[in-house]
Amino acid sequence: MGRCRAGVRSIAEVARGCDLAEPAVRRWVAEAEIDVGKRQGLSSEEREELSRLRRESKRLEADVDLLERATAFFAKETR
Repeated sequence: MGRCRAGVRSIAEVARGCDLAEPAVRRWVAEAEIDVGKRQGLSSEEREELSRLRRESKRLEADVDLLERATAFFAKETR
C-alpha cells in the first residue's frame, strides 16, 4: 500500500503484482489514508469500536426484553 500512496506504483499495478482484485486494493489504500488522516471517514479503530458498541447495544436490548418479560410474568403470578 505504501507504494500506491507514495505514487511509486499505481493501484492497478500493485493489484496485478500481488494477484489481488483492484477494488480491494483501492479500499485498502482508502482505509490507510483515513487512518493517517489524509482522508475523511471513520478510521479502522473507530469502525471496530462502532461494531463493538452495536453488538453491546443488541445484547443490552435483549437483556432489557428478558427483564421486561420476567417482570410481567412475576407480576401476573403474584395476583
